[in-house]
Amino acid sequence: MTEEAFDHVTSLQIRLTELRNEHRDLDDAITRLQDSPQEDELLLRRLKKRKLALKDRIAVIQRMLDPDELA
Repeated sequence: MTEEAFDHVTSLQIRLTELRNEHRDLDDAITRLQDSPQEDELLLRRLKKRKLALKDRIAVIQRMLDPDELA
């Protein structure tokens, strides 16, 4: 593996960790908001939409790091 390829993989791994942390934080925020007596439906929908987008980005990076061996 070249140094450039190694740097790219390392960068993707770091980004994956950041996205997973943000996804977890959003999950916590959503739970707190749902438990709140003054639940904000619009904010809740926005947070869930952001969480779903993060999940999709995480899946893309995981596929880049662990490509299917048959491909």
